[in-house]
Amino acid sequence: MFHADLKKMFEESRTIAIVGLSDNPARTSHRIGKYLKNEAGYRVIPVNPNITELWGEKSYPNLLAIPREIAIDIVNVFRRSEYLEEVAREAVELGCRFFWAQLGIYGEKAEEILKAAGIPYIMNRCIFVEHQSIFH
Repeated sequence: MFHADLKKMFEESRTIAIVGLSDNPARTSHRIGKYLKNEAGYRVIPVNPNITELWGEKSYPNLLAIPREIAIDIVNVFRRSEYLEEVAREAVELGCRFFWAQLGIYGEKAEEILKAAGIPYIMNRCIFVEHQSIFH
């Protein structure tokens, strides 16, 4: 996969938009989002049309609804693979710096879109596991 040095990516990033972030504490996206916010110190922007707010941050129905003044460093995706192409197109339009699709999520079309836009990406890997392996 085409990706930047992970340690550098994590160190240079401040804000992560999590597509498919759940407000249900039993969900993996919730646990990982909470870790990224509370333990790793990132600003986490929820992207989920079914919730209005989480952890004091407004939730947005999609990436393009996020106000442009919020610079998104990493788009982290928890939606199923069939939605990845659409999310990748939005991430490119949004101008994120890095794109991450969680474990079990991969899309060839999304990969082509991100590669063409020059956005470093990782697919089918867990951001929590990778962050833990570098910083703990």
